[in-house]
Amino acid sequence: MPHPKKKTTKAARNQRRSHHALKAINLATCESCGKPVKSHHACTICGHYKRKEVINVAKKLPKKEQQKIEKKKAKEANKELKKVKKETTKLKKTESKKEDIKEGMKSVVRGDK
Repeated sequence: MPHPKKKTTKAARNQRRSHHALKAINLATCESCGKPVKSHHACTICGHYKRKEVINVAKKLPKKEQQKIEKKKAKEANKELKKVKKETTKLKKTESKKEDIKEGMKSVVRGDK
């Protein structure tokens, strides 16, 4: 087996190994759960990528935990529906008030009491 003719110095050895250093991974935050995730990768915790569910993480869990997750999703959906209903009722009320004001202005112009 061949042997080196001269001893490699520490400096030469370290210069050769200078590119062997590990680089830190750039992590982004998941938009749905807020956990750190590799950029351009789906979240392993919630299974979302770009605000869309790509992986169904619940399938890998036991049935009891699957049911808990489904209940949470149903509650969130109900909350969103309630918010939308409240907003629509507010809009309807404001529209009816505007119509009442317009009718009142017409009656004033006509001279009705």
